[in-house]
Amino acid sequence: MHRHPNCPLCEADGGELVWMGDRARVILVEQDRFPGFCRVVWNDHASELTDLDEADQAWLMRLVARIERVVREVMTPDKVNLAAFGNMVPHLHWHIIPRYRWDTHFPEAIWAAPQRNVEPARVAELASRLPTLRAALSALERAD
Repeated sequence: MHRHPNCPLCEADGGELVWMGDRARVILVEQDRFPGFCRVVWNDHASELTDLDEADQAWLMRLVARIERVVREVMTPDKVNLAAFGNMVPHLHWHIIPRYRWDTHFPEAIWAAPQRNVEPARVAELASRLPTLRAALSALERAD
């Protein structure tokens, strides 16, 4: 496996590991603020999607779509945000973020300024779905 020195996603999982394949892994992040926020991380160090060959690009995008589908089914968001920035950590990864019209940042990105105060009861209800989400993600096919 190709690793890059001082890359946080080469050195650690980058969150709570819920699924690991030969080419990529799925982690849960930001659970206290945005329950259900997943990140798909390419295992080898690559900065951009175009660093991968076409077969790996297609495989990775199918995985991102599968994760989005699971998040939609379990978390029932109003919208799902997909993002692949890598500006701060130039290691290929995708953010899959369930969004709700009532969340603190909607309709802005979760990295923007908050638009309203947190609703603890609603966030707690979403957090109660995390065991189901973890189980569904960990049960993904291992076919790499």
